[in-house]
Amino acid sequence: MATPARRWLDAWFRAWTQHDVDALAPVYVDGAVQRSEPFRERDEPRRYAAWAFSDEEAAEVWFAEPHGESDEAATCEWWAISSGGGETVTLAGVSLLQFGPDGRVTEQRDYWSQQEGAYEPPPGWGPVAAHGRGPG
Repeated sequence: MATPARRWLDAWFRAWTQHDVDALAPVYVDGAVQRSEPFRERDEPRRYAAWAFSDEEAAEVWFAEPHGESDEAATCEWWAISSGGGETVTLAGVSLLQFGPDGRVTEQRDYWSQQEGAYEPPPGWGPVAAHGRGPG
């Protein structure tokens, strides 16, 4: 049986590679909030994803196996090469997840960095739990 962190990881992998924001619905409680970077306001995760995917034409995405996983919380590292509007950037980040009693995410905080260009994860990154390309 998949853990809460693995369900979140699988949902975000599907959402990002397919630009399917509805894939996120089952892993968040109603009223869940996400702070997508330290200085942004908190937002509803699917609304944030729709905004983030709106100008992305293609992405190659990696998710590492969750770290520090418990019934209440986990951290998940991720990496992506994103293209859109004639630009390519690499994003590297981590999501801090808090789970409710039913295993769905109640709160998410993301910390990440961005670099112009396409860079795959460095040797030893991971271990990789999911890797794929989409939608372009």
